[in-house]
Amino acid sequence: MKKIAIVVFAGIISLSSRAQTMDSYVQEGEFGVAVGAAHYFGDLNTRSAMNRPKLAAGAFFRKQFGNYLGVKVSANYARVGYSDVYSKNEVQKRRNLSFNSNIWEFAVSGDFNFFKFYPGISGYTYTPYVSLGVGVFSYDPFAYLNDQKYFLRPIGTEGQGSGAYPDRKPYGSMAVCIPVGVGFKYNVNPSVNVFAEVGYRFTTTDYLDDVSTTYAPDAFRSVNGEATTSMLLADRSYETGPPIGIKGRQRGNSSQKDGYGIALIGVSFNLSSYRCPKP
Repeated sequence: MKKIAIVVFAGIISLSSRAQTMDSYVQEGEFGVAVGAAHYFGDLNTRSAMNRPKLAAGAFFRKQFGNYLGVKVSANYARVGYSDVYSKNEVQKRRNLSFNSNIWEFAVSGDFNFFKFYPGISGYTYTPYVSLGVGVFSYDPFAYLNDQKYFLRPIGTEGQGSGAYPDRKPYGSMAVCIPVGVGFKYNVNPSVNVFAEVGYRFTTTDYLDDVSTTYAPDAFRSVNGEATTSMLLADRSYETGPPIGIKGRQRGNSSQKDGYGIALIGVSFNLSSYRCPKP
């Protein structure tokens, strides 16, 4: 009986000590770095295939407010690109367009932890989380012709900025995104966490891939009967058969904006402080 009492007393002391530690520990936030993959979704990838991932990386700082809520400031890089040659749609294959772009993103998000997270305290060292935010990003689609790189925005491949199509304004090099994500983080020791996160970016642009509306051959008259570089980049169906770029024919789908996803794994470092436990 005496042994049982000692065990019970020791358990009470352990729980009391653990409660005091939890009550005194304050997680102020964390900062970290991550690497992973990005993928584009839009007019060249209408089936939302994920067969051409490219490099992504980022860094962030998270300010924690209590056990569940935090605000994250992040900066990410993503390379995206796609080509009609990967499509299963014969019309898209005939269209034969392609692009690549470097994305630089800055975003502010609110994070919500599903579980209490106390680094270094057994039973509270992991949590799934969700996030929602707003950000801005830069992009500049480009393509290759005869092994030479051409940026597509200044060309105006759908007649943007030309006298023939005054209603089609050149698109900018920056746009707004709405990042949504889910993740899971695990505390390795009181100072270090590892995490995995998957997110999607809804954007305000349909020109991430330089494809949106209809063909505009009027904007690219040939010079002395020879096709200009602009003509060759605006309608590349000549590489797969007779050209299909007839004025007004659909080139893309302007009713849906483009988007991109980012999947990251990384490491973060805790910022903590301590306060006097409640009596």
